[in-house]
Amino acid sequence: MTKDEVADALDEIGTLLELKGENAFRTGAYHNGARAVRQLPGDLKEVVEQQKLGEVRGIGEALRDKITILVTTGRLPYLENLRREVPVGQIEMMRIPGLGAKKIKALHDTLGIDTVETLKAACERGEVAKQKGFGEKTQQKILEGIQFLGQVGNRVRLDLALPLGLALLDRVRGFPGVIRAELGGSLRRRRETAKDIDIVASSADPQPVMDAFVKLPEVIQVVGHGAAKSSVVAAMHVDGEKVILNADLRVVADDLFPFALHYFTGSRDHNIRMRQRAIDRGWLLSEYGLGTDGTRVPCQTEADIFAALGLAYVPPELREDTGEIEAAAAKALPTLVEAGDVRGVFHNHTTYSDGNATLEEMALAAKALGFEYFGVGDHSQSLTVARGMSPAVVRKQWAEIDALNKKLSGVRILKGVECDILADGSLDYDDDLLAGFDYVVGSVHSLFGMPEAEMTARVCTALAHPRLTMLGHSTGRLLLRREGYKIDLDAVLKAAARHGKMIEINAQPMRLDLDWVHVKRAKALGIPLVINPDAHSPGELGLYRFGVDVARRGWLTRDDVFNTRGLADVMKELGRRKGP
Repeated sequence: MTKDEVADALDEIGTLLELKGENAFRTGAYHNGARAVRQLPGDLKEVVEQQKLGEVRGIGEALRDKITILVTTGRLPYLENLRREVPVGQIEMMRIPGLGAKKIKALHDTLGIDTVETLKAACERGEVAKQKGFGEKTQQKILEGIQFLGQVGNRVRLDLALPLGLALLDRVRGFPGVIRAELGGSLRRRRETAKDIDIVASSADPQPVMDAFVKLPEVIQVVGHGAAKSSVVAAMHVDGEKVILNADLRVVADDLFPFALHYFTGSRDHNIRMRQRAIDRGWLLSEYGLGTDGTRVPCQTEADIFAALGLAYVPPELREDTGEIEAAAAKALPTLVEAGDVRGVFHNHTTYSDGNATLEEMALAAKALGFEYFGVGDHSQSLTVARGMSPAVVRKQWAEIDALNKKLSGVRILKGVECDILADGSLDYDDDLLAGFDYVVGSVHSLFGMPEAEMTARVCTALAHPRLTMLGHSTGRLLLRREGYKIDLDAVLKAAARHGKMIEINAQPMRLDLDWVHVKRAKALGIPLVINPDAHSPGELGLYRFGVDVARRGWLTRDDVFNTRGLADVMKELGRRKGP
């Protein structure tokens, strides 16, 4: 077993023991052991063989024995027994936002609740609110969490699903006899989350391709194995997190590949519009071709399909039936922004707040990506949990930025801040200090439970502040984990347009906030968008590419995105926006 697989097993043991009511010391030991295994340098198998596990901090005798069994045998009877002892429904309940193992155990002991369904029913009857340590407010939050869980289902974030999809695609492309292969579905359209992986391939002999696919090392279960389609459950570790998704492979003759790729890319609504356009011309369009029973329209690529229907090629990101067919017919589709157009980023963190790299390390990483400028956006003073900067620390950071800008070549560090928007809409520093920054990103980090009208007024008040440059992560959502706070985004966008402010597309894959729907609305209002990675480490700077995906889905061109401008233009515009 790999380090990640062993660490997953230890984490699972810790969670199962929590659900059984074991003490925090014992459960914490397994979670700490999992962390130690993940951070262990070198090969875990060699460490086990050399009997050096006992030298690893955080791994005691009990964990050492269990890790050794896992590595040498690939299974652990102790874990298998725990799985049988804990109801599956309790584990599913762990996915409900805000509901931890202690509360789940308490509800099981007092009310016999062991599934999400029985929990929902107990909440609706008002029984949960009567339990010690719960109350009406907690009961309502549990109901909201169950509703949220039902909405997200078993979806996986794009940054986790895409590497697994690309890994499978790469293997399929390497199979003998495969002519062409591409990802389809929501991954190709770059939706924020995915529930499965679609791969379309072409070959003159599909069966050997299918036989090889179901035997891939990433496959943990074969659901279906046919000549035209095979379905599997696949898994791999991405950045230390285990990703499990259903994956379908469809293999067609090469002359049908463009049609199959278009159909299985979707979206459903886009496909319906395309089929209707074909019908209007006396043809039928499906994954099997374009034309009539007697006449087929040959197409070598997807672009040929669009052209045959009198349309410009529609990029996959736009295929949501939000006007792309009409624009393609009028040859009025925008030339979408690309990752290579981005020339710098503004919202990033360093060790001055909650980042894990220094100013210089982050700036050099930005330079390595080809950026002309690196904008700092460390937290302001009120966010103490993220080591927010006092005014004195801000001035210390400014001095270091000045020194580094004299020292470094090829990249310019800009003086920015992620300034908290306080409850009344004011900003977290006084105007004199704010005037010293090149730009100010304003974000909400507290009091997420404010009523919608109050939260909207709070943000709109901040947007009226002359020193605020751009609004950060506009809803505060965390994909698949937390809904955003209640806010009237249309009113916020109108306020941003009225006051001449920019809006951030936060490219952290757990946020992707603003979403693509509101990005398109912001563009219509003439609001400049800014793609920011919200990076807390050098490696996270590259996450800006996920923001580019959102921008493309929102129909943005290079001219719509502020940080596609060069350094001189950026500094001139920031200076103009600051005023005297």
